[in-house]
This record gives sequence, C-alpha cells and structure tokens, in this order.
Amino acid sequence: MSSIFQKIIDGEIPCYKIAENDSFLAFLDVNPLVKGHALVVPKKAVDYIFDMDNEHLAAMHLFAKQVAIAIKKVIPCVKIGVAIIGLEVPHAHIHLVPMNAVGDLNFAGPRVKLSEEEYTSTAAVIQQHITL
Repeated sequence: MSSIFQKIIDGEIPCYKIAENDSFLAFLDVNPLVKGHALVVPKKAVDYIFDMDNEHLAAMHLFAKQVAIAIKKVIPCVKIGVAIIGLEVPHAHIHLVPMNAVGDLNFAGPRVKLSEEEYTSTAAVIQQHITL
C-alpha cells in the first residue's frame, strides 16, 4: 500500500511544494510544529532512512541543506532543526523545523494552525530562495 508521501509524490494528493528534483521533494508539513516546518522525502519509496544507499542518503541531506538555507532566509529563527523520526509515515523523511528554542522540536507538543493563504504564501516565498 502506498504511503501518504508516495501519494503526494505521485500527485494524487496536493502539497505546498518548496523544492523538487529528480530524486527528492520538499514540502510544508500540514501539521507543523512551527510556521515553515518542512519535510524532505525521497521519490523512491523506502521506509527506513538508513536502508538508503550511501549515495542517495548523502544526496538527500545535501538537498535538505538547500531547503533549510531557503527556509532560514524566510522564517525568523535562530537555526533550522533537523529530525529524523520515521515512525509516523512508512516513507523515509527529514523534518526541517525553524527553531528559536529547544522546545520548538517537541513533536509531542501542540501544533500550529495555519490558513490556506499562510501555507501558500510561505511555500511561494521559500521557493524564491531555493538554489538547487
């Protein structure tokens, strides 16, 4: 059965896309910890990130780096936190979370609610800073 991320990759479910290349897709999390929280996923389905071959895993992190740099230019924050949890969706992914405090990476904490317009405008302005 196809994961929700695979359905997003395949265009069956819409997303707030930030960046894309032949191997990876980055989009805003629809249940974010903070505004600007994004996900980076490989287009080739793999459940556990450390089952990826070294070259693909390294490329995914370099792709995530470019997305993180763009997010930091747009969202006021001290740093972009990185989390790899992998329990919520059976498809490897990296969380990129704008942080001003350690608590901003609390996945058990409350989530922020954003309007459709906030998602759309945030994705669009981050896209303008992507340099892949």
